[in-house]
Amino acid sequence: MTSQLPSLRERVALVTGGGSGIGRACAIALAEAGATVHVVDIDVESAEAVAALVGGRAHGADLADPAAVRGLPAGVDILVNSAGLQYVAPLTTFPVERFARIQQVMVTAPFLLLRHVLPHMYAGGWGRVVNISSVHGLRASAFKSAYVAAKHALEGLSKVAAIEGAPYGVTSNCICPGYVRTPLVEAQIEQQAAAHGISAEDVLSEVLLTRSAIKRLIEPEEVAAAAVWLCGPHADYLTGASLPLDGGWGAA
Repeated sequence: MTSQLPSLRERVALVTGGGSGIGRACAIALAEAGATVHVVDIDVESAEAVAALVGGRAHGADLADPAAVRGLPAGVDILVNSAGLQYVAPLTTFPVERFARIQQVMVTAPFLLLRHVLPHMYAGGWGRVVNISSVHGLRASAFKSAYVAAKHALEGLSKVAAIEGAPYGVTSNCICPGYVRTPLVEAQIEQQAAAHGISAEDVLSEVLLTRSAIKRLIEPEEVAAAAVWLCGPHADYLTGASLPLDGGWGAA
């Protein structure tokens, strides 16, 4: 398996939300491909655990704070924007402060990180930006206004980075998974089960996966494999794209 990975030796990666879920899987996969990985997470202990696992470096940072973003390493070749959070409520009662924080973490922080790391990538003539978007960057669901708005914004930001980065050998792409087996989704399953008075299995089949042709959650490792693939030489010409890993959701 490892022999099939692109070689990322001497490359330095920074992964946000790297302490758990998709970010953790990306940090591990990038390290397996040879990259040195900076693991960024608001949960310092989780970041340290992953960094120890991959031989990388941990950074505790609240990405809603621009000063915290500025304090992260700038000399990176691969940026994976994976940090995210969710809140579910109708538009009419959605808390304004929750909406603002989700935009800060999932839109403003990736923008600030791009400003932070692109000069190094441009100078080196090579860079990879991998934005962990979502099927909700391409589609909408009720009661998720902040998350859907943020993911749509991330899609646009990624395309601008692709256009501006192309002359410097920098690509920027989004990965758009459906529901991934992460703590974020597992918490949603528990909340939905309680709200609807049904089992967790029924939440999957009757609520979360109704629009997916493949009736299972995608695993974080599957998303991470796509992220590493986007960093390989065979993906040099792929930029400004949105790669759906949605189990056929968008085809329906």
